[in-house]
Amino acid sequence: MIRLTEKITRAERIDSSLTLPLEQRIKSRLRVTLDNGEDAGVMLERGTTLKQGDLLQSEDGYVVEVKAAQETVSVVASDDPHQLARACYHLGNRHVQIQIEPEQISYLHDHVLDDMLKGLGFTVSVVEIEFEPEPGAYGGSADAAHSHGHHHHH
Repeated sequence: MIRLTEKITRAERIDSSLTLPLEQRIKSRLRVTLDNGEDAGVMLERGTTLKQGDLLQSEDGYVVEVKAAQETVSVVASDDPHQLARACYHLGNRHVQIQIEPEQISYLHDHVLDDMLKGLGFTVSVVEIEFEPEPGAYGGSADAAHSHGHHHHH
């Protein structure tokens, strides 16, 4: 099994790729099957979040490029920045990870959230895309958002 233990910034060659959904890209330790069929283990520093294009390397120099998997996401589009800010507010208030782009925001599909936004007057479409949410102000991982020095009463 290939042990991918280091995140690097550039490589002479890429030996394989690894396509993962967000749920797996936020884990620092996991067993995976590379896109070429080889078994590998990802063993990175805790809190590491992988993004499209990141490079991982084994101790013996085997390099793997990370790819974001196609995922089912909901998309809210508007050319009105105030409306998009409202949608971001309501999703953020529920600790939903969002991908922010000019004139649209996306989040992992959830029919309850879709219904909430539709109730606020938004049009929501469901598509399959590579999902790359904002990393957040308190670190790179999805879990880091809840380790920022205060407690939430849910």
